[in-house]
Amino acid sequence: MKFSDLKKELEKKETSVIDSSNEKIKNLEVILNIVNSINSSLILEDVLELVLKYAIKLSGSDRGFIVLKNSEGRLEYKLGIDSQNNSLNENSFNVSTTVVEDVFNTGQSKFIEGAQSDTNHDPSKSILRLELQTILCSPLITEEKKIGVVYVDSKHLHKIKIKELTDTFEILAGQAATAIKNAQLYNGQVKAYNALQEANSLLIKAERKALKSSIDSEIGQSLQGLVHLALLETESLMRNIEKSQKEFEIEFPNTDSIFFDRLKLKSKVAVDSIRSIQKYAQVLLETSIMYLNKDSGDLNQTIQSVIKYISHMKKFNKIIFQTEFNNIPLCVYDSEQIQNLIVHLFSNAAEARNDATIKVKTFFVESNIFVEIDDNGPGISKDIFNDLFELPVKNKTGYGLFLCKSIIDRHKGEIKFLNKEQGTAVQFSLPVL
Repeated sequence: MKFSDLKKELEKKETSVIDSSNEKIKNLEVILNIVNSINSSLILEDVLELVLKYAIKLSGSDRGFIVLKNSEGRLEYKLGIDSQNNSLNENSFNVSTTVVEDVFNTGQSKFIEGAQSDTNHDPSKSILRLELQTILCSPLITEEKKIGVVYVDSKHLHKIKIKELTDTFEILAGQAATAIKNAQLYNGQVKAYNALQEANSLLIKAERKALKSSIDSEIGQSLQGLVHLALLETESLMRNIEKSQKEFEIEFPNTDSIFFDRLKLKSKVAVDSIRSIQKYAQVLLETSIMYLNKDSGDLNQTIQSVIKYISHMKKFNKIIFQTEFNNIPLCVYDSEQIQNLIVHLFSNAAEARNDATIKVKTFFVESNIFVEIDDNGPGISKDIFNDLFELPVKNKTGYGLFLCKSIIDRHKGEIKFLNKEQGTAVQFSLPVL
């Protein structure tokens, strides 16, 4: 070989190496831009759309699809778009299912060029039927867990640069998997937060309703007693004034008794005012009646549902729940009010000790369902067991236990503290009618 020919050959190889290096750098720049773009959002739908758009653009394909593993472990259609960014419905997902399933099951990418002449990948011959020429399919894997597959295809034959395009596509799939997983986690947190907000809102409404009802009832009853006593005393005073006036007029017949008339008038005004207060107290009692929305239900399931949705709350993050649900019959009760009661009792235990173990036990004895809630917190003094269920006074704050007793009273049941050397144990019962 002449020196000039050797020189040309070396220059040619050098140029090829440079071109190849430039191509890799270009692809890396593309990937970096893609990664920045798909990580700019935590909204799952936006992330899926961005991933597909870049996958189609990067590979020069006609269309693309993303399928993700559902809660049952099966692949589920999530999104499809074409090269013009038009959405494709699930009916358009008539791709080579064998390729998709193989890629997901094996965790290995498949890149098929000239698919019309290679049908070994699809026994159903869907590749032929769809006139597909080029297929690129990669698993979405993050933290060694397969979460789905990204798939693109084209009816046009592409000359795939195996070392450049396929590597780049796999890198895209890897980065996409991480972005999708983050978006899924965020989506799950948003749903959980919304569920907690709704649960908190319902609990607050129920608590306020129950609190107003209980306070109205307590005030109404107290007013009735005081008003009745005041009315008796005022009427007695009125009779004494009338008696004194008669005696005065007999003893002093020529003396004006206008003083007694004024006293009687003032007493009558007092009596009328007290009677008005009595009416208001009666109205307060009538409006305080909180009618139970009773329905037949399983108390075990009600308690389980409460534990399920409060376990995600910050207050209960360190709380350990242990349950012993024995066979109990169905019971007629207001599930909303009983849930409110159980949340109060759980909250008291969590506030006393943030890492407490709360044990819940149910059993049935002599036409009554019993629920015991036991914790390993600091406990309370036995001397104030009964006082805790009363309305707050100077030395006692909080309406929680008062509300709990009001709820149980409305259900014709009983609630009490149990003697316990360590921690606190509360027991309530509901009659099975």
